[in-house]
Amino acid sequence: MNEARATPAPSAFSAWYMVVLCMVAYIFSFIDRQVISLLVEPIRADLQISDTQFSLLHGLAFAIFYALMGLPIARLADTRSRPLIIAAGIFVWSIATAACGATKNFWQLFTARMAVGAGEAALSPAAYSMITDSFPRSKLGFALGIYSLGSFIGSGLAYLIGGAAIEWVSQFGAQDLPLIGLTQPWQMTFFIVGIPGVIIAALFFVTIRDPERKGVNPAQASGYPVRDVFRYIGLHRRTFLAHYIGFGFMSLSLFALLSWAPAFLIRNFGLTAREVGLYLGFLVLISNTAGALSSGWLTDWFTRRGHTDAALRSGILGALGLVLPAALFSSIDGLQAALGVFGLAMFFASFPIATSAAALQWMAPNQMRAQVTALFFLFMNLMGITGGATLVALCTDYLFRADAAVGYSMSIIAASAGLCGAAVLIWGLKHFRQTVATQATTQD
Repeated sequence: MNEARATPAPSAFSAWYMVVLCMVAYIFSFIDRQVISLLVEPIRADLQISDTQFSLLHGLAFAIFYALMGLPIARLADTRSRPLIIAAGIFVWSIATAACGATKNFWQLFTARMAVGAGEAALSPAAYSMITDSFPRSKLGFALGIYSLGSFIGSGLAYLIGGAAIEWVSQFGAQDLPLIGLTQPWQMTFFIVGIPGVIIAALFFVTIRDPERKGVNPAQASGYPVRDVFRYIGLHRRTFLAHYIGFGFMSLSLFALLSWAPAFLIRNFGLTAREVGLYLGFLVLISNTAGALSSGWLTDWFTRRGHTDAALRSGILGALGLVLPAALFSSIDGLQAALGVFGLAMFFASFPIATSAAALQWMAPNQMRAQVTALFFLFMNLMGITGGATLVALCTDYLFRADAAVGYSMSIIAASAGLCGAAVLIWGLKHFRQTVATQATTQD
């Protein structure tokens, strides 16, 4: 892999173009990652699996390689061409998503989902690093908020496009495809959402140039080895524990809600996959994108007023705001009222996406950022995607022992994790300020 094609400070247009294209890539990553949640019922029926097994497909299978590949890819992103790394990741996860449609049993689908995770591990650490090198600190929260919109636009489109695709392919029934054999409508949905990402990979590689890295330590021109990263984290262990675990709990809340919302609506209100896609698609597009933008704006607002712990303050407000609506939505009668309260929970649950990213960029030297981000995503995936999806399933399967009780399981897990996340972040405020103070001269 060639050395990064460093350029002078990017113009405002090129910086924002890069943010927007990163956001588009993030949109595709969440479509490919999240569309499986809309396919819960046909996959369970065809593969004869339980909620807990499905949660492993949705969470653990994705998170394993996302976590394992995150650190070595991030090590490259700290020293090599970030656009090339992102383009390669987009290509891999897009092909792997399409490959999910060719699977015939639980373990084949599990393996394909691992490949999706491996590809997606390349995106955010490199994107965060590029965005941080392209904007001043006073505008970083908003820029990262724009990028973070991709996660929720992608989740919303996963529901909208997935619901529409399921309805469209279902009218044709199962098809006997060359080389693949008998293919069900849910499998064809993976083909539809996966293949277009290859175009985004090509566009990213051709049009994006690596911005010049800010605050690079000349003694570390080749980047920081992993042992130095862990040594640095050890020196600031309270800050990193507060960040990783606090935002990890918030991620757990988000994915407990996001992963099982389709099942909640189908099982409790008798909606079709198409109807669920419309309701959840628009809800996520409105509530979660508003939450991501609000948290980024709030972080910048605190920053302009001299608060070096701005990102954590914004995250704490999100965690506390989440608790009550997350606890209540599953007990409300009536579809519209339940969706309204659920939308409020999703608004606050989206706060950590931008705020956790902003905080990470202030906590470490430039050529260490991608690696500490990858370690955070390890926590976020194990606690968030895996924990959120699996804990809800375990509650449903073994505590309530009723499929229709999935909403109560979502409420218990999401509200509890929100409270834990707020408590950990509050504990970490002082330690975070101390760490940021040590980095002030190299991050400006």
